Amino acid sequence: MQEIPIRSFAVSVVVIRHAATGSEVLLLRRTRSLAGEWCQIAGAIEPGETAWQAALRETLEETGLELQQLYSADICEQFYEAERDAISLLPVFVGIAAADAAVRLNPEHSQSRWVGFGEAAGMVPFAGQRHVLRHVEQEFVAREPSRWLLIHPRD
Repeated sequence: MQEIPIRSFAVSVVVIRHAATGSEVLLLRRTRSLAGEWCQIAGAIEPGETAWQAALRETLEETGLELQQLYSADICEQFYEAERDAISLLPVFVGIAAADAAVRLNPEHSQSRWVGFGEAAGMVPFAGQRHVLRHVEQEFVAREPSRWLLIHPRD
C-alpha cells in the first residue's frame, strides 16, 4: 500500500486589525508562486525555529509589521500538492496589528489591502483559505479569543 506523505514545513498567518470601520484582514498579492493571487502571509519554518517564531519572522519580512499579539488559530490549513504527491499541513496563526499599521512589502508581493472578511473570502483562490478566514472571523472577531491560544514570546 502506497502512503501519501504529510508535510508540515511552513506556517500561515492571518493578520487582522480593528479599525474604526470594523475588523479587517490583510491580504497580499503574490509575485512569485501563485503570482497575481491574493493570499495571507505564509512561509517556511527555518531550522531551529518554532512555528510561532516563523509566523512572527515571516510577518515582519513580508510586511514590516510588528504584531501587538500573536495567537494560535487552533486550525491548520491543508492542501494536496500534486507535484510532490504530498499533503501539506500548515499551522495557522492570527496576528493582531495596530489599527494604523503601515505595511512595507518585500519583493514577494506587489500589493497589500486591508479588507473586510467577506471581501477577503471573495479574493482568495482556494476553499481552504476561505475556511480559515471564516474560522478566524468567528473565533477572533465575533468573540473574544480563548486566552489559552495567546502566544507569549520569550525574550
